[in-house]
Amino acid sequence: MRFSAATTADRVLPGRLAAAARPLLRRADALLDGRDEASEAGRVSLIAFAIRIVNAIIAFVSQVLLARWMGPFEYGIFVLVWVTMVIAGNLSCLGFHTSVIRFVSEYRENARTAELRGLLLTSRVFAIASSTLIAAIGFAGLWWFEDAVESYYVVPFYLGIICLPMIALSDLLQGISRAHAWAFSALSPTYLVRPVLILLCMAGALAAGHAPTAQTAMICAILATYATTIWQLVTVSGSADRLAGDGPRQILFRTWMLVSMPIFLVESFFYLLTNADVLMVGRYLPPDDVALYFATVKVLALVHFVYFAVKTGVAQRYASIWHGGDRQAFRRFAQATVGWTFWPSLAMAVIVLVVGQPMLALFGPHFDQGYPLLFVLVLGVVARAAVGPAESLLTMSGNQNICAGVYALTLSINIALNVLLIPLYGLWGAALATAVAMSFEAFALSFTVWRRLGIVMMVFLPSNLSREP
Repeated sequence: MRFSAATTADRVLPGRLAAAARPLLRRADALLDGRDEASEAGRVSLIAFAIRIVNAIIAFVSQVLLARWMGPFEYGIFVLVWVTMVIAGNLSCLGFHTSVIRFVSEYRENARTAELRGLLLTSRVFAIASSTLIAAIGFAGLWWFEDAVESYYVVPFYLGIICLPMIALSDLLQGISRAHAWAFSALSPTYLVRPVLILLCMAGALAAGHAPTAQTAMICAILATYATTIWQLVTVSGSADRLAGDGPRQILFRTWMLVSMPIFLVESFFYLLTNADVLMVGRYLPPDDVALYFATVKVLALVHFVYFAVKTGVAQRYASIWHGGDRQAFRRFAQATVGWTFWPSLAMAVIVLVVGQPMLALFGPHFDQGYPLLFVLVLGVVARAAVGPAESLLTMSGNQNICAGVYALTLSINIALNVLLIPLYGLWGAALATAVAMSFEAFALSFTVWRRLGIVMMVFLPSNLSREP
């Protein structure tokens, strides 16, 4: 017998209170126990949202402690190197970590088990091979151009490159988990386990008498990343392989790469767009300013994770409904996800602006100078939330090429504005460039979805403007 919140409320609450709560509780029951696309996606998004809340707390506490232990200069070095490695590791998958969501959903929907087995094996091997090759190129490039890099960055970057294969494999395994709607196994290794291990390792290193430097922090990151990814490989691969069953494998590598490469461009532009401001600040300003700006961005992450949680929950359902052929259900579901993204993001934005200054002060002296930047940055984040996970809608419906074009243009605008404004206005220039680029991204994605799919993806526009593509 299943648990029902509405039935339980009728039994234990007074009549009027139970009647008032019944509509909301019935919605909760439908979300938690429903078998339709919206209920399943809602559950995944809810789990992802909860994990991201816990992650935001863990990440904030860990970054505060690292900033206080290391000081702004060393913390700024670590931040720039780690962000660069996370981006490079993600891009090392060459789009496979996202295309696997689409293909696993398609093969499961159509009972194509031979292709499914081939995809699961090939994607893992490819992620390791491609990221190892890129790591080797990174070592060679850093050695060749070492004289052009600030001396305090050299050793941390050498250490960071060691993490690349495991970061890439972790992202690929996250994609496999998302394709199966395993929200906890998709997100907990990267967003819960790894940051906790980095923090515990750093605390142990300092207790053992090691200096609180960026090099020490990078060694801790290496240990935490390898331990987390190996555990993830054992658990996720075992579960996915058991579901696929034993039997022949069919490898359609060319087909997968033809889809993965445009997605790779989309993901590349998206990741670079999301982190371009931090990288560009590191290019033009000293590590102390990198630390201040990154701390501000970490506070802003409280707004970002709403968008991320919804995107995590709906990508697999977009692909499943699309390949199922019901275009009306696809349209209704896509439009519903806009509201799921925007209103919680708006609420979190207000909260961040209220508590942002004392939160930044926790990082140490002078970090609260980044508080005014939040008012600029939050505009871009809310603008992106206003169109929901539109890029996932395009990617999962076979429109990854034009989506890549949108992100290429947006990234070009972002970089150009950063190059122009940071030398003139410092951190204010970076914040303004990011907000403008995000607003353009939202408009361009919404317009592209309407032109290609006929779906209105904008929170304040009426849904009856939708049309046949």
